[in-house]
Amino acid sequence: MTPRLLPAGRRVGVPWKNGGGITREVLAGFEGGGGFDWRVSLAEVAGDGPFSVFPGVDRILTLAEGDGMDLTVGGRRWRVGERFVPLAFPGDTPTDCALLGGPVVNLNVMCRRDRAAARVEVVRGRLTDPVRITAPAAGETVLVVALEGAAALGDLDLGPYDAVLLGPGEEPARLRTEGRAAVVVLRAL
Repeated sequence: MTPRLLPAGRRVGVPWKNGGGITREVLAGFEGGGGFDWRVSLAEVAGDGPFSVFPGVDRILTLAEGDGMDLTVGGRRWRVGERFVPLAFPGDTPTDCALLGGPVVNLNVMCRRDRAAARVEVVRGRLTDPVRITAPAAGETVLVVALEGAAALGDLDLGPYDAVLLGPGEEPARLRTEGRAAVVVLRAL
């Protein structure tokens, strides 16, 4: 399988399940019945309010743009004020959001906990100092998303929020970036 470019410009904005924002899906995996096994998206949050509840789903949220937000997840408060720091929390627990200084954009990774698991690492570097991306193991999918600045994975150039999909059997790749990129590893259970 050849790495596949997923351009940001081709994504369609879809209102959240609860109407509180817009999601632009990067990619989703559907192995079992009853909806996605995993989903990676960019969520635009324009105002305060509740997040949609997803029963049986774990989330990893990474602030990509904006001043941040205060999240209250099941009564526990988390300040998400630093960009590019992944935060994991249960998607089936009621979550409220209060923006700290206007709209934000989050990289949102969701996994149905009985079918998939994910980890997110944000890497930074220079175009002249590549980061080695390990080839996916059996049952894994690797997705690289440019979050800040230009990036390149092998021969593919990435603009803001462009992504590259690596599947099983891929060769290790070299990621070069002027800013930051997320490396999302999704594993079927």
